[in-house]
Amino acid sequence: MISRRADAVTFDDVRAAAERLRGVAHRTPVVTSRTLDARTGASAFLKCENLQRMGAFKFRGAYNRIALIPAAERARGVVAFSSGNHAQGVALAAKLLGVPATIVMPSDAPASKIAATREYGAEIVSYDRMTMNRGEIASRLAAERGAALVPPYDDPAIIAGQGTVALELFEDVADLEVLLVCTGGGGLLAGCAIAATAMRPGVAVYGVEPQAGDDFAQSFARGERVEIAVPETIADGQQTTAPGELTFPIVKRLCAGILTVSDEELRAAMRFAFERLKLVMEPSGASALAALLAGRADVRGKRVGVIVSGGNVDAARYAAILAP
Repeated sequence: MISRRADAVTFDDVRAAAERLRGVAHRTPVVTSRTLDARTGASAFLKCENLQRMGAFKFRGAYNRIALIPAAERARGVVAFSSGNHAQGVALAAKLLGVPATIVMPSDAPASKIAATREYGAEIVSYDRMTMNRGEIASRLAAERGAALVPPYDDPAIIAGQGTVALELFEDVADLEVLLVCTGGGGLLAGCAIAATAMRPGVAVYGVEPQAGDDFAQSFARGERVEIAVPETIADGQQTTAPGELTFPIVKRLCAGILTVSDEELRAAMRFAFERLKLVMEPSGASALAALLAGRADVRGKRVGVIVSGGNVDAARYAAILAP
């Protein structure tokens, strides 16, 4: 079992997670575009986790975490809290491993994500995002049921599982100089930073979040965790209020910085992905691409990895977001 200490999450842990996920998670494709390169002056390589099982990278960490729970404990089930993608990832991983799953989801979560989570066989417990604490609700349910809590990002096994995204990208693409990673609570960013800096020393890793939800950017600038109000942004998967206690020290140590993008820049990235790449991205999943297109990082003449973290958005909302 991986240590609870954040500084004990190593590249070896990421490689062990990759072995656990072999044949279970999809090895997602890397997409390139001459049009994108011409617009940005970079050589861009998009790691498409929107094509992962259940439509997002979250499956990796969820499966790795649940697989590490001893069988006797697994039988009592797992509890998670999420606005959507972690919910689906836990629900699917639990189904594959034969584990009962209960997911605490906000009542305003996208209907498609709620429906998918329920279809994977999980029980859903709803709460009000603005007035109730999802972590407290999940912790109480886990204690009452004797179930294991599977947090969305603040767990070493989750971080290691998410790091397999960058591990695959750097195995498939040589000599990347910059890596742009969508970030909410920081599990994907921390895991990818561990893998990327181990495989390519000197690579500049940047997290990307919405301008309205700049808790990571503020925290990185101050050198300590900053908490904000629930942000109002179309990026529902990035409506976190503070970086993770375990993820932030890793990000602070290994990353070059945190970039922010506006909701309009997210829309532009989603539109570009649809029209020119033929890829469906949810707002949160498009944030790293949005940063690239908006020129948030100095990438001209460089080889840039871009993590597309997810594509779970229902058709009506997607059409509304892309409408002129």
